[in-house]
Amino acid sequence: MGLIKSVRGFTPKIGENTYLAETSVVIGDVELGTNCSVWFNTVIRGDVHEIRIGNYCNIQDGAVIHCTYEKAGTYIGNEVSIGHNAVIHGCKIHDRVLVGMGAIIMDNAVVHSEVLVAAGAVVLGDSVLETGYIYAGVPAVKIKELNTANAEFYISRTAQNYVKYASWFKE
Repeated sequence: MGLIKSVRGFTPKIGENTYLAETSVVIGDVELGTNCSVWFNTVIRGDVHEIRIGNYCNIQDGAVIHCTYEKAGTYIGNEVSIGHNAVIHGCKIHDRVLVGMGAIIMDNAVVHSEVLVAAGAVVLGDSVLETGYIYAGVPAVKIKELNTANAEFYISRTAQNYVKYASWFKE
């Protein structure tokens, strides 16, 4: 079980069947849904604002989720995969999104459902990513439509696989 730390009177709430790797850190005003996984060296830091994470989400190794004091909380929907070493900061990510490895999503950005943010992409603050597309680059731009087959393979499959991977560590 990872480090769960209270701060400023807030204690993280961890949903049923959620896995926290031993070196993960969850701090403060954080709510994690059911069937989630938070992997090694990940930090979810709700010390300065609230962080809400839905069901069937996976926050992969080395990711950082934070917010901006009195300005921007972080809200993540259901079936969201946050890739290794991604930074999610003060933004809103709707359901069924895959954020690639090393991607950065900044304050007040909104990522609508059925979106793939490519590895290394930088989503600037106040950006709005439309449903059904792949975004890539620095800054991130729409590069092509996300077809149904790719959405199922990359988004749904990844979310479901991480529930399975987490079960291996609970044995």
